[in-house]
Amino acid sequence: MAGHSKWANIQHHKKAQDAKRGKLFTRLIREITVAARDGGDPDSNARLRSAVDKAYSANMPKDTIERAIKRGTGELEGEGYMEVRYEGYGPGGAAVLIDCMTDNRNRTVSEIRHVFAKFNGNLGTSGSVAYLFSNTGVIRFASGADENSVMESVLEAGADDIVDMEDGGLEVITGADEFPAVVQALEARGLVPDSAEITMRASTAVPLSEKDGETMLRLLDTLDTLDDVQNVYSNAEIPDTIFEMA
Repeated sequence: MAGHSKWANIQHHKKAQDAKRGKLFTRLIREITVAARDGGDPDSNARLRSAVDKAYSANMPKDTIERAIKRGTGELEGEGYMEVRYEGYGPGGAAVLIDCMTDNRNRTVSEIRHVFAKFNGNLGTSGSVAYLFSNTGVIRFASGADENSVMESVLEAGADDIVDMEDGGLEVITGADEFPAVVQALEARGLVPDSAEITMRASTAVPLSEKDGETMLRLLDTLDTLDDVQNVYSNAEIPDTIFEMA
């Protein structure tokens, strides 16, 4: 799909912003804690495995990760965060999906509604855009990866697809349930990806003009700065010129 490279651009831009704000560890700890409620073993809990891998990639200390898991399993006391999802439309009609962890729903929805209004968007009802996204494992390799070795490893392990990226890299697509087995199959052959995560992937993309693309990027970035927001997803296809100016 043509939108794959632009999706990667959006994710890269947002991760860079996240790191600058120093918010990354807080988000990762919350994600690990909540994911661990479904089981504290990363090998049998795909969501936890993804969260732990992200934490290690961000150089989070092992003891910090272990404490977060214990808070999730109830071995240590922790904050009672609720998972809440909000949906809406941004400039140009592109869909926006926001996953939050909060201890105050009223505060969270008020802040999100304000951001949508500020950047010509609309907060929608539950289910208004969620059907456009699916819970998907995405494993990325930079240019130069051994495509044949990657293909042999992941297809046997249950991957759905391998996509050639415009920058020469590879992107492996899996179901959320198959994600751990695919990652383990790659590791067993010494194939280390640039990134591996379970994310919400859009089934279609909405191309935006430069004007709408710039406003959309500001909308996404502003949502991403809110304390209760964990992840922001969109099917917006933003012109490359916007990223060059960012």
